[in-house]
Amino acid sequence: MLDFSAVKSGSATFADVAASLTKTDLYTLTDEMIDTMQKIVVDATDADVVFVPQDPNANDTFGNVEDKDLAWTLGHVIVHVTASSEESAALALTLARGLEIEGRSRYETPWESVTTAAQIHQRLEESRRMRKALLDAWPDQPNLEITTTPFPQAGALNAVGRFILGLFHDADHLEQLREITRQTRKVRA
Repeated sequence: MLDFSAVKSGSATFADVAASLTKTDLYTLTDEMIDTMQKIVVDATDADVVFVPQDPNANDTFGNVEDKDLAWTLGHVIVHVTASSEESAALALTLARGLEIEGRSRYETPWESVTTAAQIHQRLEESRRMRKALLDAWPDQPNLEITTTPFPQAGALNAVGRFILGLFHDADHLEQLREITRQTRKVRA
């Protein structure tokens, strides 16, 4: 998996991390990320998926104001990370085709509807398939000159950089997934 520690410390940019990556690498990195998430939730039960963990750091400034301090369930985290990475993959495709990005390309499954372990595993595999399908749609010679700056700290990102932004977001939630599963195992014990 990609090491984003240099990006987090400010000693490298997303463009620096993306510079040596190829489209083939993006397939591999996608598999590594989905496989990692699947391993974290491998023994999740239906009760674990809807378990509300203790999360003193809950602070969602992007969602509904009334849910700002809501601790996210396993199902909530899975639908959130998959939606974000799928959006990154879709926007990367737009750039790879030589087009400017106009607006967002995001759909997030309502987290309240995800109540079973089978659903989170299915959502992860569906996301793997969707991300790879979006990579399959890249031209044989992708445009890597067109860039976008989704937020100032990201800098100018080409198609590869925009794609790995989704993987970065996934990676940022791995410890949250591990902590929720740690709490669910403790409750089950």
